[in-house]
Amino acid sequence: MRAVVFDGEVRVTERPTPRPAPGEALIRVLTTGICNTDLEIVKGYMGFRGVLGHEFVGVVEECSNPALDGKRVVGEINCACHRCRYCQLEMPHHCLRRSVLGILDRDGALAQYLTLPEENLHIVPNSIRDDVAAFTEPLAAAFRITEQLSIGEDDRVVVLGDGKMGQLCMQAVWLHTKRLVCVGKHPWKLDLLKDLHINIARHDDPVEPGADVVIEATGTPGGLQRAIELVRPEGTIVLKTTVADETPMALSAVVINEIKIVGSRCGPFRPALEALAMGNVEVRPMITEAYSLKDAAHALRRAAASDVMKVLVHI
Repeated sequence: MRAVVFDGEVRVTERPTPRPAPGEALIRVLTTGICNTDLEIVKGYMGFRGVLGHEFVGVVEECSNPALDGKRVVGEINCACHRCRYCQLEMPHHCLRRSVLGILDRDGALAQYLTLPEENLHIVPNSIRDDVAAFTEPLAAAFRITEQLSIGEDDRVVVLGDGKMGQLCMQAVWLHTKRLVCVGKHPWKLDLLKDLHINIARHDDPVEPGADVVIEATGTPGGLQRAIELVRPEGTIVLKTTVADETPMALSAVVINEIKIVGSRCGPFRPALEALAMGNVEVRPMITEAYSLKDAAHALRRAAASDVMKVLVHI
């Protein structure tokens, strides 16, 4: 099969078609989304070497579960051992021996085929198009916030960052409170939220401090500092992006104001699929460009450009 491999440089090459282990399915990939995490991996994040990509929709070609055979699916990316202490505590996303699709010890979705445990797969409703279904994994990550925090209609929320994750976090939280604002640097990206009647602000606009929750989705060194400035005492900051670079920080204000900082990673697929099927979250305007697999190396370069939002690769 053809696949996009990172081994110090990105290249499209031939690889053996993967063979599913017992309990796994072989999936023919239809569409893969490029994520900021993919771009950070290319910079050295996680030290990963192998096939990139973890946001996908595909068709099950081989499996032991007849309910999945031939079905269009999306998949959770963490593959757990079910034996370690975190698995026993029902925390499989933090499994000590986990592999992670396209991120840790498991080849990813920028390929014609991939394998995942059958238990990780979710059937995609017929009403959801392939290009929309490819957003399920990052949207699930946005819904993780409302799993971790109880956000009510009276809570005031600030989202820092108008990129892919910031946009999805805004829409996920919008279902719980309308008292929120997205702060970003790119007028054309902010306009996507404005079209959905969601409040926006430029990064140099004055933003009222004292927010109950600040979601940091810029992935920049200054993002956390801005979040500390905007959150109220005993409020919560949610960190939603992963970056390769280390970030030096002065954290005395966190101690003085007793601010909670919550890391937030992978989330629930069921509410993400329901939101996409019902149209409660709109992702199509975020799609900037699409490429074929043979042009995937160029697609990765374009995904890092400031004039691009979401890049898809059709396999």
